[in-house]
Amino acid sequence: MKLNRRGKNPFQDSSASSDIAFLLIIYFIVIAGFNINKGFLMTLPQKDSARLILKDDLLRFELDESGALWYQGEMMEWGVAEREIRALINRHPNLAVVLTIDPRTPWQQVVSFVELAQKLEVESFSFSMKDTPGGPI
Repeated sequence: MKLNRRGKNPFQDSSASSDIAFLLIIYFIVIAGFNINKGFLMTLPQKDSARLILKDDLLRFELDESGALWYQGEMMEWGVAEREIRALINRHPNLAVVLTIDPRTPWQQVVSFVELAQKLEVESFSFSMKDTPGGPI
């Protein structure tokens, strides 16, 4: 006795597959809205603005290759730096914090200082890389 085998028919109803495709597109659009980029926001100066900063309003810090924080030629702990910045912000509302970074500084130390400046709501913050005698690494 010979059995009739029915071959499997592919998805014949195209309206059902288009519905599924449409629902998947909607799903991925909704999911993409939940993708949150974490980072820090910096307020950049306007292109044509001129802001004068007095020498007394500059607060210069330096991060060396080991990640140690320096202020006025002396090593400073992070807690002391936070108190110093907070006190000077109260006395000098136009305070500008400048950070000079050694190219070999661990990146986490730089991020920690930027977070500190953000936490203390420093309005003017600048950082630059220190020139090394041998050039960039």
